[in-house]
Amino acid sequence: MFSPRSRCALLLLLLAVTAPLWAQGAEPVFPPVLAGGEAVVVDTSEKFLVRAPSIREGVVMAKQAPRVTFAYFPEQDYAGKPWSNWGDSLAVGGKYYASIGDHLAPAGNARVFEFDPATSKFRKLLDLAEILPVSEGKYRPGKIHSRIDLGSDGWLYMSTHRGSTKVTADQFGYVGDYIVRCHPERGQGEVVAIGAVPKHCVPTSVLDPKRLIFYGGTAPGTDAPSQAIQFFAYDCANQKLLYAGENGPPRYIAYAASTGRIYFTTGNSDTSDLMRFDPATDKAPVKLAAQIGMRAATMETPDGLIYTVSSGQKGSDAMIYALDTKTETVREIGPAAVGGEAYIASLDVDPTGRYLYYVPGAHGGSDRDGGAVVQLDTKTKTRKVLCSLAPHYQEKYGFTLKGTYSTAIDATGERLYVNWNISRGSKAWDCCGLTMIEIPASERP
Repeated sequence: MFSPRSRCALLLLLLAVTAPLWAQGAEPVFPPVLAGGEAVVVDTSEKFLVRAPSIREGVVMAKQAPRVTFAYFPEQDYAGKPWSNWGDSLAVGGKYYASIGDHLAPAGNARVFEFDPATSKFRKLLDLAEILPVSEGKYRPGKIHSRIDLGSDGWLYMSTHRGSTKVTADQFGYVGDYIVRCHPERGQGEVVAIGAVPKHCVPTSVLDPKRLIFYGGTAPGTDAPSQAIQFFAYDCANQKLLYAGENGPPRYIAYAASTGRIYFTTGNSDTSDLMRFDPATDKAPVKLAAQIGMRAATMETPDGLIYTVSSGQKGSDAMIYALDTKTETVREIGPAAVGGEAYIASLDVDPTGRYLYYVPGAHGGSDRDGGAVVQLDTKTKTRKVLCSLAPHYQEKYGFTLKGTYSTAIDATGERLYVNWNISRGSKAWDCCGLTMIEIPASERP
């Protein structure tokens, strides 16, 4: 008879031995385990600096390879459909906060984790299955598709989204999705609002941390009276809906800390009219005399700029824009893509306001550009591949980095976090893993 500890050791050994088989088409094993059984690996390699064949002329490669920490997110202990990251993450207070979800339906689950770079350990902060108990066969969200934002009250705020599009219906008890929050210090999670817009999901959000106003863009449920995308503003402190109306943002909302105003676009075209909502003066969103692309956006820089990127899908090239929050004018910075992949779902700016960071190929395909992590210098407009991660991890650990919706730069500008969707031989991807990239000082002068 083996002791529980011995059985656990044997299981880890078996998973480590069979790990290379995943890349050969074998069914992935859960939970995902690194070859050798390590929980965390740290690498630096000259392969990070190898230029992928698809990288465009004029794009430069970094000269110094970063130090990169990798770990699989915990509690992926059964097959999702698939386990994925869909919502933008946050680096604040020396920690990193990110969500993953199983994409199952009608009853799915999603979780929020804290990662501490000092210890390289995860801590679970929120589990939807624990705070949203549902009857068998009834609806529970399988994704957190929104941003994670920290409020002035110390809580992290976010919203939920469906797994399958077919389960947001009356037959599954669907009343609408949730605004939820978790407290990093207390390790506590709770519901803020249910169905702020009845029978609508909430894939898009941003929080005004001072006023604790949660801004959302919706996706209509099957039986929703209005099948139009809604924009809404919800007062979390007083649990009150301030505004809801049609012509909402399908994918992203930008927040200007200097004014409390928020900005978005409607529709799914590469560029469209810029909309503004000011909680102090506007009764409804106002159309401005500017057009912009906004699939993702940064927070406001010290000099009052919000950088955005257009969707870059259906054969179009993703473009970077700068929105001046003082004049509410827009200027085009230039193309974002560095290779064949253009779709970017998360865009970050460093604390100085000079460097943008992103990963093209969000919905799978980033590996076709070598898993390029990009730095764009807004001063010189130089696009630099900071590192090409995919070949190294494929060759050394037997998995493929497929893309991300979830990146964050820390307050020092030294650490870039990327929450990857990962394939261990699956057609698309099957699990999520984290890279913490330590950006050399020489690459951010």
